[in-house]
Amino acid sequence: MSVSCLVLFVLAVIVGLRAATFAQVPDEQVAARFAPVFHQALAEHPRGDYITNFDFDGDWDGTNNWDHADDRSFKLKGYIYYSVAETPTHYFIHYAVFHARDYKGGDTNGVIYSKLLREGARILSRGAEPSGKLAEAVSAHENDMEGALIVVEKQGKDLAAARIVFVETLHHNMFSRYVPVGSDRPAEGRFTADGQHVELYVEPKGHGIVPWEMHADKPEKGWLVYSYAARADDPETVTGGLVGYDLLPISTTLWPKARDADTQTYALFRDFGTMSISILSGGAAVVKKVVLGSLASAFHGKVGGVNVARPPWGWVSNDHLDDPPGIWFFDPARIVKRDFALPDGFSTVYTRVPFWAAAAAPQDSTAVNR
Repeated sequence: MSVSCLVLFVLAVIVGLRAATFAQVPDEQVAARFAPVFHQALAEHPRGDYITNFDFDGDWDGTNNWDHADDRSFKLKGYIYYSVAETPTHYFIHYAVFHARDYKGGDTNGVIYSKLLREGARILSRGAEPSGKLAEAVSAHENDMEGALIVVEKQGKDLAAARIVFVETLHHNMFSRYVPVGSDRPAEGRFTADGQHVELYVEPKGHGIVPWEMHADKPEKGWLVYSYAARADDPETVTGGLVGYDLLPISTTLWPKARDADTQTYALFRDFGTMSISILSGGAAVVKKVVLGSLASAFHGKVGGVNVARPPWGWVSNDHLDDPPGIWFFDPARIVKRDFALPDGFSTVYTRVPFWAAAAAPQDSTAVNR
């Protein structure tokens, strides 16, 4: 081999090694590795408790999901929505859980009660359409989406060695914080993980999510246990109550319609303003200001509480109503650092541009200290 060929060979090896060093694990692989196990409790209307996809009926119309949930020709197969954010030290994985119905108060009575509450809210609003907390004063409503944020501490590039260190869950406009069993860090509760999969409990009817350790007594109609299987099982045909679910990226399902006001998928558009996040670029951290602008903050729904269910970027916590809209979804590292009172060394600089920011032109970029 000539000297020039040897030099070219060595350079190729170095470039290949550098590429391997900085290669990032695909989002779906990360989401699958740490996908939670969901223990779904069942009540009087089990099909309202089945975890599924928004378009289970073949369309993206949110105003027919309540009715179609009763139609057995539509299979309510198991799906979970996800998105992944990454810093040099952690993965932040959102898992969004959809049900066609929230039937708190009962499948029939809950709807009636919701109408009464809504009418009362309208009266208190002096005839105007109720908003804010008054709009949330409902019992049952069409569509429901709750979720969990799983925070994984990296151990080099080996996913098998990484460990789940924090969990936050959404239940009825409240985000609650959890740490592993044995941790002495202050939190609302503790969680255990089966390998690298957190065990979560999903309540019947209202579908709030908490760690399995905090579940209530045995529900009226028993349980279904949803585990990631890279396939979407039909809960009405499985045996033993074990349902395999598949993952759906939020980036290609829920998000593309978020700006479309001429649709039956979303309602209640609001200005999400400009979101500033820190991103690693060329070895340095820069602050990117991304104009989000007008986005839908709720799914269309006409039964019970009207337009009450929210997509992940519309989730809010009653404990942090002053937060910028959507920050729990758009900047999870910053929120986790705040909620768990983590030290300054906890990185909030993302190693890649999130999908929602990649599709929008940054307003400005400013170098910052890491």
